[in-house]
Amino acid sequence: MSPGYPWGGGMIATDRRSLDASTGNGLHTFCDRAPCSNFLFTYVSQDITAGRGRRAVDPVIIVGAGPVGLTLALALARQEVPCVVLDEGPGKDETRAARTVVLREDTAALIERLTGIPLARLGSHWAGWRSMRRKQVMREIVFDGTDPAPLHIAQHVLTGALRAALADERLVKVAVESRLDGIEQESSGVTAHTRGPKGTWWRGSYLVGCDGPRSTVRKLQDIRFPGRTAVERHAVAALRTELPWQDEALLHRVPPWRMSGPSAGEVTARPLPDGVWRIDWLLPPGKDLVTPELLLTRIRETLAGWAGGSTPPYDLLDTGVHTVHHRLARRWRADRVFLAGDAAHLLGALGTHGLDEGLRDADNLAWKLAVAWHHGPHEALLDSYQTERRAVVAARLRAADQVLPLLRGGGGLRSYVPGSARGHDGLLTDGHLGHGQLGAPGAYADSPLAPPHLEGETPVYTPPGAPVTDVRVTAEDGTFVRLRDRLGRGALLVVLIAPGTGVWERKHWARAGIMPRLAAAVTALPHPAELLVAESYPGAAAHTVLLIRPDGHLVTALSGVRPEDLYAAAEATVGGPAKAQAGAGASAGSH
Repeated sequence: MSPGYPWGGGMIATDRRSLDASTGNGLHTFCDRAPCSNFLFTYVSQDITAGRGRRAVDPVIIVGAGPVGLTLALALARQEVPCVVLDEGPGKDETRAARTVVLREDTAALIERLTGIPLARLGSHWAGWRSMRRKQVMREIVFDGTDPAPLHIAQHVLTGALRAALADERLVKVAVESRLDGIEQESSGVTAHTRGPKGTWWRGSYLVGCDGPRSTVRKLQDIRFPGRTAVERHAVAALRTELPWQDEALLHRVPPWRMSGPSAGEVTARPLPDGVWRIDWLLPPGKDLVTPELLLTRIRETLAGWAGGSTPPYDLLDTGVHTVHHRLARRWRADRVFLAGDAAHLLGALGTHGLDEGLRDADNLAWKLAVAWHHGPHEALLDSYQTERRAVVAARLRAADQVLPLLRGGGGLRSYVPGSARGHDGLLTDGHLGHGQLGAPGAYADSPLAPPHLEGETPVYTPPGAPVTDVRVTAEDGTFVRLRDRLGRGALLVVLIAPGTGVWERKHWARAGIMPRLAAAVTALPHPAELLVAESYPGAAAHTVLLIRPDGHLVTALSGVRPEDLYAAAEATVGGPAKAQAGAGASAGSH
C-alpha cells in the first residue's frame, strides 16, 4: 500500500460560516465520533461472570460504543463471554438524519441475528439502482431474491437497535461516561483505567479498541496509522421530498444542469424510510468551504434538474460535509489488545462503506476470543484475526488506490477511449452495491487457519475461505432453519448435503445410511460442532460434507464421510493441536 491513504469521516473547521463547523442555523458536519461529554465519569462496578462453567476469567473489555463495539459485545455474549463496554458518551447517540450507513446482505444479516430485529422496519431496502451520465441512463438494476438489495439506515437508528438488544443482556455491562486513559498488560490479562473524579481500573482478559479513527487504544499501544487524508469530500443533505425514482438509489454523473460553486460533477441520492433521501455531492479536491447558502442553492438546482422544471417541495432535515480518508493500522494486535473497525482502518471512497468491514472485523474476532476465553489461549487462532482481516482490507484499499486516478483524475487520453464512461460507471456501481474488488466480502484464501491438503477435498461453488451461501438446513431437532441462523454460536458447523431429506421426517433418515458414522465423527472433533443437513448447496454433489467456521466462512468440502480429514480440518480451524498452543503464549509479546 502506498504511504498515505486514509479512510473515514471527519471535518475540519476554520470559518464559522462553513458547513465544516457548527453554525448558528443548525447546520452541522459529520463527526468521527460523538463530542466529548462534560459530565463527570461515574463508576460502574465490574461484572465478572463465568462462562460455560469451563473457565472463570475476567471479561473482555471493549473500548467504544459505536456500531462495531456494540456488535462485538453482542457477538461475545451470544457465545457466553462476559464483556465490559467503555462508552465515553452518555449512552445515547445524537440524532443525525444525514449520518447514514449502507449494509450489505451479510452484515445486515449479522445485525439481525444478534438483535432479533428485522432491520427492514428501521431502514430502507432499495427497490433498484439507477446510474446516469448527463441525460442518459447507463445502468438499471432491479433487486430481487437473486441480487439482494443493500440496506440504508441512519447510524443512530442502527446503534439504538444494538443498545436495545444489550439492555437485557446479563453478560454485558455498558459503563457510560468512561473515557480510557491508560492500559497495562501482563501475561494473565489486561487492565484499563478510565479517568474522571471516580476514575476506575477495569480488569479484563483481553481488550478491543473499537474507539474510532482517533483511537485512544491505538495511540496508547503506539501503533502507526499511515494513509492518505481527504481522498474524497462530499457535501451531504438529508431531506424529505418526492423524487422521480421512488425507492431507487441513483448515481448521476455530469448532470446536464449548471451547478453553482465548486463541483466534481457527481451526485448520489439514496432513499431512507418515510420519504427521506440522503443526497451527496462530490466536491473537487481542495479546501473550498461549503457555506449554508451554497448548499441550499445546490439542493434547489439538483431537485429542479431531476424534476425537469421548478424545484419540488422539500423539507431539509440535516446537512454536513463528509470527508473520506484511507488509512490502515500497521498492527491490529498487541499481545492482549486488539483493534477493530475505524480504529484499525478507514475506507469509504467510490461509494464503498467502511462500517461493513468493521462489522466483519467483529464477526471474525468474536468467535476467536470466545475460544480463547473458554478453552485457554490459542495464540495462532488469535494471530489469525490480524492476518485475515488486515489482508482483506488492504486489498480493498489497493483496489480503490488503483481506480481512483482513473475515475477522479479527469482529462487525459482516457476521455477519448470509447466505452470508458460505461466502464467507469461499472466500477462505481461495484463500490456502491458491494460487488467486485471494491465492495464484495473478502475471502480468507491464504488464512493460516486453512487446513493442509486433504485427500477427500472436493470443489463446490464456494471456494475455501469465502463466505458460504445461505441455504435452508435441517437442525438436529428436525426443524428447518436458514444456515446463517446457526452462525455465531461458537460451534463449527458440519453440513451434509443429502437430497430428498427435506420431504422426510428426521427420524426416518437420522439413523440411516452415512448419518450415524458422520454423527460419530462430529462428536469426536476437537472443538464443539453442530451437525446440519441440507438438500442442496451450489456446486455440491450428494453426500458432500461442508465444514464451516462460526463466522460463516467455508473451511473445506469433503466427498463423503472422512473422519480423519474432518478432524484435521477442524483442528486447523481452531489454530492447530492443543499441545502446540501450550508454549505459544510465551511469544505473544512479539506481535
